[in-house]
Amino acid sequence: MAEPHITPPRLTLRGITKIYPGCVANDSIDLNIEPAEIHALLGENGAGKSTLMKVIYGLVRPDQGEVLWDGLPIDIKDPAHARKLGIGMVFQHFSLFETLTVTENIALALGDEAGDLESLAERIRDVSQKYGMALNPDREVHTLSVGERQRVEIVRCLVQPIKLLILDEPTSVLTPQEVETLFVTLRQLAREGCSILFISHKLNEVRALCHKATILRAGKVSGECLPEQESSESIARMMVGDETAISTDYPKVDGKAPFLQVRGLTRTSEDPFGVDLQGISFDVRCGEILGIAGVAGNGQEELLGALSGEDQVENHDAIHFPEGPVGNFSPRERRAAGMAFVPEERLGRGAVPDMSLKDNALLTGFLSGLVSRGLIAHGKTRHFAEQIIERYRVKTPSSETHAASLSGGNLQKFIIGREIMQNPRLLIAAHPTWGVDIGAATAIHKALIELRDKGAAILVVSEDIDELFQISDRIGALCHGRLSPIKPTPETSINEVGRWMAGEFQSPAA
Repeated sequence: MAEPHITPPRLTLRGITKIYPGCVANDSIDLNIEPAEIHALLGENGAGKSTLMKVIYGLVRPDQGEVLWDGLPIDIKDPAHARKLGIGMVFQHFSLFETLTVTENIALALGDEAGDLESLAERIRDVSQKYGMALNPDREVHTLSVGERQRVEIVRCLVQPIKLLILDEPTSVLTPQEVETLFVTLRQLAREGCSILFISHKLNEVRALCHKATILRAGKVSGECLPEQESSESIARMMVGDETAISTDYPKVDGKAPFLQVRGLTRTSEDPFGVDLQGISFDVRCGEILGIAGVAGNGQEELLGALSGEDQVENHDAIHFPEGPVGNFSPRERRAAGMAFVPEERLGRGAVPDMSLKDNALLTGFLSGLVSRGLIAHGKTRHFAEQIIERYRVKTPSSETHAASLSGGNLQKFIIGREIMQNPRLLIAAHPTWGVDIGAATAIHKALIELRDKGAAILVVSEDIDELFQISDRIGALCHGRLSPIKPTPETSINEVGRWMAGEFQSPAA
C-alpha cells in the first residue's frame, strides 16, 4: 500500500543565525510556514523580526542555518531570486515615485520581469479586480490615498505567481474600514494556497486574522501559539515577559481652560504633493489629551508644521496661547512660551543620528538651564540625559551613545522623555508610538497620562485609532485638510471616527 503524500511546509527555517558587530540579531531561529497559512511574526523592537524578513527575501545572508523552500534546501541570493520563487514583500514604508503612474512604479520594481507597459497595465487591472483592490493603472501616485498606495505595493507582488506574501505592519496606515477590506483580500489569497507572513504590533488584528504565531524575543524564538485561542494580554506576555507593564485603560477627564486655540487656520502647502489646510478650528485644554486621527497625507504634516512654528502662517491670529497670538512666533519662541514638540520623524528631526544622546538632550533642553551666558553646562546636560535614560528605561550603554544605534522604540522613549521632562504647558506629539512594541508603547502612554494629570494640554496626532481611543479624552479626525467634529471619546466609536478619517463629516463652524 502506497504511503499518503505529505505536503512539505512552504517555508522552513532551521537554525538561522545572523550576527552584527555587538549584536546577535537572529539566534538559531526555527520557523515553519505551511501552504495557505496566515502566520504572524511577533516581538518587541529589536527582537529580530526585520532581520529575519530580510533573510527570507534575500536582502540579508545568514551566517548560519538553512532555508528550505517547498521542502528543498535553497540559497536565496537576492530579492529578484526571491520574486522568481514566488516570494513577495510589502514594506512598512512605501517606496513609490509620486510623479509616475501605478504601472510605471510597478514596472520599475519588477525590472526585466515587467514586460511591456501595456500588458502590465492589463495584468494590474485583472489582479486588482480579482482581489477587490480596485486600481487605475494610469493614475499618478501623488493622486492616490495612502490606502490606495498600499494596494499598489500589494498588487506589485500579485502580478506575478505568488506563494508567500510578507507584510510588515500593513494596517498601520489604514482606516478601520480599509483594514477590513485588506483582511478580506488576505483570506482570499490564503484560500487559494498563498502563504502569508504577517508582522504587526496590533494583537487584536493578529487574533482575528492569523492561524498561527511565532514570537521572537532578544533574537530567539520565545514561543508559538494559535492566536484565536489566546488573549491579547497573553500574547503580549510572551513578547515582553512578566516584568514589563503592558497597556491598560486610562480614565477619561474633562479639560479646564484652553491653552492652545486654533481659529480658522488656512494654509496653502508649499509642497506640490502636499495638502492645503481649510479653516481648521479647535482648542486643546489644560489637563486633557486631544487626539486627532487621520490617514497619512491628509494635512497632518502641514498642521504640525504650523503649530510647531516650523512653517509660518499668514494669519498670525489663527494660533493663540493664553498670552495671545503666536502665529508669528518661531519654534524657539513657542518653546519659551511653554510648548514642547515630538515630530513624526525620529531620526533627522526628533534626534540627530550621529550625535550622542547627551547632545541630543541639549537640542531642545537648552531652555532648561543647560546653557548659561552662551556656554553649555556639560555636567548638567549629561545629568539631564541620564535622568531621561533612567526614568524612561531607555536601553542604551550610556548617554554618549549615538542616537542612530538605538532601536526605534528606545529612541522614541528618549525623545518623548526629553520633551516631557521639561515640564511643558503644551505638548504636541506626532505618532508617539509609531512602530514601537507594546512595552515601549505602554511606557509612552503612561508618561503622557502623567503629564496630562499635572495639568498640561496635550495634542496627539496619530494614524493609530486604537491608541487614540485608549489615551484621548476628546477625539476628531483630519481628512483632505479639513477637521471633523470633535467629541468626547466615550461619546463616539471607532467606526464613526473611521468614517471621519475617510471624509464622511460636515466641518464644524469656526
